[in-house]
Amino acid sequence: MRELVHRHLGKVVAGAAIAVAGTAVMIGITLPGTAGADDTGGTGGGTRAAQQAGQGQGQGQEQGQGSGAAVEPGVVAQAPAEGEKGQGRDPLTDDEITRVEKLAVNQQLFTTSEDVEGDRGPQRLTVDLAEPEADEVDAADPPRRADVTFYDYRDDTLVTRTVDLDSGKVVRTDTQRGVQPPPSRAENIEAANLLLADPLGAGLKADYKDATGKDLTSTDQLRLSGGIYRASAGAQPAALDSCGEHRCVRLFVKVVKGPWIDARSLVVDLSARKVVDLGR
Repeated sequence: MRELVHRHLGKVVAGAAIAVAGTAVMIGITLPGTAGADDTGGTGGGTRAAQQAGQGQGQGQEQGQGSGAAVEPGVVAQAPAEGEKGQGRDPLTDDEITRVEKLAVNQQLFTTSEDVEGDRGPQRLTVDLAEPEADEVDAADPPRRADVTFYDYRDDTLVTRTVDLDSGKVVRTDTQRGVQPPPSRAENIEAANLLLADPLGAGLKADYKDATGKDLTSTDQLRLSGGIYRASAGAQPAALDSCGEHRCVRLFVKVVKGPWIDARSLVVDLSARKVVDLGR
């Protein structure tokens, strides 16, 4: 049984993923596994697979020895070079992503919006190949369009702009409120920065010190993932009642090459730039 060591924030978890619990709804959370861990406690399928692989290798060697034929070494084919532009339903190329990110933000959107750090311009979340229209599904060469999704922290709106890759024009803009996709890497980092700067981050720093013997001074010392926190009526402190309308994040924190640190009791309201403890 894995041991949970109770410390300042609750516990430092020396195992794999932390189970998510609580009365509020968590949206779009995926906890990474423990990289490089030896997970042998399952049904034994891994052991059987290894045995089968070994048997197959042995049979191949016997066959090779019997026929006198040498076993050719495996060859890893090099991936073809990526072009500037994809075709049809090909995934967006790096060049296309860079191009549509610039095309999607015109001067008006840039000057009237704010990113997660409070700077001018919206916070980019995702860039995806847009789905074809109904009359384009069976087309031999359907138009290539990209959906670029931003979050505007100035007024808490989700903005999706669809860019036609051939013409370079924005063909559709959709604005929504109360829609909270999973946080981006930049948002997780900013949430951690706010936590480290807040008095409530003292427990995280103490747990890091206990786990590593070193001081926690930068988010670079952590592996971060996060999920959106939504308020449920009466289920959390009043300071978090706007979560869902505001962009609120609960972080999952792991020491680089070390254990998990349980920080689930802390919620960072990125819109209001404040940290709240669910237990208070």
